[in-house]
Amino acid sequence: MSCKEIDMAAYKRRAHFDYFRSLAYPYAGVTVEVDISRLVPTLKMHSLPFFLPVLYCAVRAANSVPEFRQRIHGDSVVEYDYCEGSYTVALPDESYCYCVPKTDLPFGEFLDYTREAQRRAVEEPSIEEQDEADSLLFISCIPWVSQTAVVQPVPSPADSNPRITWGKYFERCGNVYLPVSVLCHHALVDGLHIGRFYDALDREISRLCDEIEGKNQA
Repeated sequence: MSCKEIDMAAYKRRAHFDYFRSLAYPYAGVTVEVDISRLVPTLKMHSLPFFLPVLYCAVRAANSVPEFRQRIHGDSVVEYDYCEGSYTVALPDESYCYCVPKTDLPFGEFLDYTREAQRRAVEEPSIEEQDEADSLLFISCIPWVSQTAVVQPVPSPADSNPRITWGKYFERCGNVYLPVSVLCHHALVDGLHIGRFYDALDREISRLCDEIEGKNQA
């Protein structure tokens, strides 16, 4: 993945960057209940899986926020043109491996590519990142529970890859919600940027529903 280096002399968050990098745990995270009342019946109506469309929307939403594409390199910051999501795939022995999709494709092509990539990952499972790990978004799912918060394992020294996790969707007052958690390095990402991610996720879900329903009408 290509990237550009941020001019630290002109970087408006330089003071925040220096401060949060000095902390033992420099991450900020939040869990939000995302309304997927339209998405669930749309996917069911067209016999589509649930996880991969959400993955598609989440990665594309994250890429729409420049701060989610930024990474710390030493004392500087680089910004990638596009960041794919490395996600967990369940294995028959109840362990898991990693797989990297290709979400900068039209949705139908994404499904075909990712299903094949997932099949290959299961045949030769690994928890080693096959792509340049620094450019990735770390994606996981806990489909057995509807979480209100998530505590993520993180390395030492801290990395700066955003982590996006969702749980089991649930119904409340006639609407369907998906708990989506985000964890980001606070030297790069503030609550404002996390809020922009959730706004973008709403838009991506709506756009995907429009696309699926439009194809069916055609």
